[in-house]
Amino acid sequence: MGKAKLMDFDEALELFEPVLGFEVHVELNTETKMFSAAANPAHASNHDATPNTLVAAVDMGLPGALPVVNETAVKYSISLGLALGCSIAPSSRFARKNYFYPDLGKNYQISQYDEPIAFEGSVDIELAGGDIISVPIERAHMEEDAGKLTHMGGSTGRIQGAEYSLVDYNRAGVPLVEIVTKPIFGAEHRAPEIAKAYVAAIRDIVIALGISEARMERGNLRCDANVSLRPRGQEKLGTRTETKNVNSLRSVERAVRYEIQRQAAILAAGGAITQETRHWHEDTGTTSPGRPKSDADDYRYFPEPDLLPVAPSVELIEELRAALPEPPAERRRRLKGDWGFTDLEFQDVVNGGLLAEVEATVAAGASPAAARKWWTGELTRVANASGREPVELVEPAAVAELQKLVDAGTLNDKLARQVLEGMVAGEGTPQQIVDARGLAVVSDDGALIAAIDDALAAQPDVLAKIRDGKVQAAGAVIGAVMKAMKGQADAARVRELVLERAAQQ
Repeated sequence: MGKAKLMDFDEALELFEPVLGFEVHVELNTETKMFSAAANPAHASNHDATPNTLVAAVDMGLPGALPVVNETAVKYSISLGLALGCSIAPSSRFARKNYFYPDLGKNYQISQYDEPIAFEGSVDIELAGGDIISVPIERAHMEEDAGKLTHMGGSTGRIQGAEYSLVDYNRAGVPLVEIVTKPIFGAEHRAPEIAKAYVAAIRDIVIALGISEARMERGNLRCDANVSLRPRGQEKLGTRTETKNVNSLRSVERAVRYEIQRQAAILAAGGAITQETRHWHEDTGTTSPGRPKSDADDYRYFPEPDLLPVAPSVELIEELRAALPEPPAERRRRLKGDWGFTDLEFQDVVNGGLLAEVEATVAAGASPAAARKWWTGELTRVANASGREPVELVEPAAVAELQKLVDAGTLNDKLARQVLEGMVAGEGTPQQIVDARGLAVVSDDGALIAAIDDALAAQPDVLAKIRDGKVQAAGAVIGAVMKAMKGQADAARVRELVLERAAQQ
């Protein structure tokens, strides 16, 4: 298949109006699955389980096995609906979505169709510069996740060209909430930015609620991005594509931009857009065709006969409403004030989708300034260089531990970056890496003085300048000492000792 032609982004926006829509799937971190007592691999403690070990008869679709609704998943779903500003249905019903799922033993998915548990809400998102956009929410409904297929024998890891596929049913039946927006109009040139900011806002909400690990790289939170274009001045919506399972904030932004450019090139050339799902390829920054996108009628939804309607009491709904964390906008204002960040500093954190990481790092003991420096600086740089997200590299608690070693004088900035390199490579905790690599700052004044005396002896002209009061000349000696100590010295302490030894000689 040839590479798709793309239109310049600005030119595409002159000719066409983009209309967006998002379906975000949130895996709930309940102890057990949606309809069985099997352990839930979306929970952090089960993430690396051996394939096909976290299963029950219901998950395998064995004859006679009946589903039972997970009460905690229902409560989590209601809490999420409330946090999205939705109304909670006094009664909602599960339905069977009939579609061939090779990784769902029942060969259908238990979902919700025309009677979702939450509906009609909105989420305010903040863009660069502080602009607030309200994203309309159509519904949030409960369902179960599918399993996982691993395609073997091919060169790409995809089904095309594979010799066979392995099925892991561990994830089958994991509780999901799918959040569906209404069409988003008026996005214009900020469409990619809005996509990223919206998914980041959903991620922050579910983390604040404590209902999901929300690790996009692990699939705890996934986004299907719908994009359509319509010629300027046309009322009728264009044909949409749905880019499936985009699993990072950076990729959501890139996928929306790419689809706008790809569709614009097709339409401008007189072609037509195919209504289909598309796959996102992180390595090439492109999408490719998946399958023709079915309408609801093609799924032959009908009420799930083995489950009663979900009818939460008014008392339960109000109890969950009272327990909601502060709204995202209020939380951002509070954190900005608590951390003492300038508008620009705080916006760097928000734009990077790093609010939760910085907050967790501060909670683990790092100063706000240090947490921001690591996440928006070195970690973002490493992530960008490797095409990954900063959150994929290290845990916030480990960043806080690294900063504690810097604060204690065990590491200087240069050594700390080397330790971070080891953390990203999976070499262990910061302290373990310091010990294994021998990276601690040399704190023995005796060793430093010996190196200083050697440097002064090698540069008698510098020594004379220092004695004459030209203390800036000490930089040459400090550099020589730091080189001799392989960077494992406190430059400030070296400077103090250089001036002391120069005065004594």
